[in-house]
Amino acid sequence: MKLVKWEKLPPEMQTEEVRKYYDILKKKRLALFFKRLFDIVVSLTMLIILSPIFLVLAIAIKIDSKGPVFFRQERITQYGKKFRIFKFRSMKVSAPNEGSQVTVKGDQRITRVGKFIRKCRLDELSQLIDVLRGAMSFVGTRPEVEKYVKEYTPEMMATLLLPAGITSECSILYKDEDERLSESCDVDKTYVEEILPEKMYYNLKSIEKFGFFSDIRTMFRTVFAVLGKKYEGDYKVKDKE
Repeated sequence: MKLVKWEKLPPEMQTEEVRKYYDILKKKRLALFFKRLFDIVVSLTMLIILSPIFLVLAIAIKIDSKGPVFFRQERITQYGKKFRIFKFRSMKVSAPNEGSQVTVKGDQRITRVGKFIRKCRLDELSQLIDVLRGAMSFVGTRPEVEKYVKEYTPEMMATLLLPAGITSECSILYKDEDERLSESCDVDKTYVEEILPEKMYYNLKSIEKFGFFSDIRTMFRTVFAVLGKKYEGDYKVKDKE
C-alpha cells in the first residue's frame, strides 16, 4: 500500500487540512507496505479457515428470511472511491427504503438471525473479501455511505487517505452507538451533527498515531471488546483543543 502523489489526490482532498495528515503518512511508507501485506496474507488465510462458518451463516440467513445472503451497499473508501461492501445480511431486504442509513437499538428492520450476528459482529466477517481485494483494510475508518461523506469537513476528508477498515479504535468506543441513536427524534441529524464529528476526531487521531503495530493492537482490542471488555480510548473528545 502506498500513497499516491499529492497532485493525484481528488481536488477536494488537496487542502491544507488534509496536507497535515498526508505528510504524516508519507513518512511511514514501510508501515503502509506491511499493512497491505498483512491484509493480503491474513484475509486470505482467514477466508479459507472460516469458510465452514461462512456456510453456516449463509444457510441460517436464507432460512430466517427471504433475500440474498450478502448485503451489498455502496460505500466510500480510499481517495473517495466507491465500492460495494460485502456484509452478511442482518436486515430485511426492504430495510434501506424503510428508514435511516444507520441503525438504532431495537431496530425493527433487523431479522432474528441478524440480531445475533450483529451482536457478535459476525456480519462483518464477509468484509474479509473486501480486505483481500484492497477495497478495505483490517484497521481504518469505517466506510460510510456517500450521503454522510458529503457532510465531511475539510479535515475529515483526511480519513480517506487510507482504505476504509473493518475496525478501529473509534469502532470499539462506538460499538453501542445504536443505543444513543435510539433516543433521538431525528436519527440522521443526531448522527451527522453529534456522533460523526466525535467519531472523526478519533479517526484523525489514529492517523496521527498510525503505525503497523498500533493496527495490530487495535485488532486485539476489537476481539476483547466483542468478548465484553470495556475501553475508554487513549484520548478523549473533551481533550480536543
